[in-house]
Amino acid sequence: MPNHTYKKMEIVGSSTIGIDDAINNAVARASKSVHNIRWFEMEEVRGHVDKGKVAHWQVTVKIGFTLD
Repeated sequence: MPNHTYKKMEIVGSSTIGIDDAINNAVARASKSVHNIRWFEMEEVRGHVDKGKVAHWQVTVKIGFTLD
């Protein structure tokens, strides 16, 4: 097995449904232009509150991938 070199990038996913959906949206979008994604790290969770309820989630994730 060859040695791998990895890179991480930070992105923000969003959703009106919840945290899991925000993470999935971020990973799905990143996978359209970044190849060899291997993992993610959730860094930060934010949300927008409207009329006393959570209306929108934002999740900062770091995406790890191997370099070609």
